[in-house]
Amino acid sequence: MKKLTALIKPFKLEGVLEKLPPEGVVEILCIEVRGYGRQKGHLELYRDREYEAIFLPKLRIEILCEDAVSEKVEQALVAGARTGRIGDGKVFVLNVEHAQEF
Repeated sequence: MKKLTALIKPFKLEGVLEKLPPEGVVEILCIEVRGYGRQKGHLELYRDREYEAIFLPKLRIEILCEDAVSEKVEQALVAGARTGRIGDGKVFVLNVEHAQEF
């Protein structure tokens, strides 16, 4: 079993979910997070003052899937989230040795 963790722009969530193959995807977890990297921050206006928002909003999606479909799921994540600009996101693929429900 594989665990795919993707960090994407929030407005790309629907595009990602539409592209995910339903077979083999066991669980999906979506968390609102903030982060910064190469994209850097941007200027925002609050109470007539400009300030730099260093941490940008992102979504962290965690997906558990079978090994056989992990590559398809990874490609679907990239295809659904890509805009072609800096800050589109990242996908991490990890092996899951054991998962226990309680």
